[in-house]
Amino acid sequence: MSYNSRASSNPKYTVNQNIVISRRGSEGHCRTPSYIRGKTGRVERYCGNFRNPEQLAENIKDADIIPLYRCVFYQHDIWSNYLGSKNDTLELEIYEHWIEPA
Repeated sequence: MSYNSRASSNPKYTVNQNIVISRRGSEGHCRTPSYIRGKTGRVERYCGNFRNPEQLAENIKDADIIPLYRCVFYQHDIWSNYLGSKNDTLELEIYEHWIEPA
């Protein structure tokens, strides 16, 4: 798997910005759950910059430093059979390389 060695540590997304999680597949270690891929949400907050956990899992010592965000998704947008309140949400921390603009 190849990585972007020029990954920026400057946050690309802003609080309350609408985003979509990439639909791409993954090999090996991945912190982005498959059930959230392709789903639309919004950035709740920027959490800071961290080494890319996918690269660290492959023992890449000089892993890219990338922004991490807390993202919020409505449950009814994630699960087609969700019967709870329309206001129920799920929050996940997602690394920037999995996020696309909505």
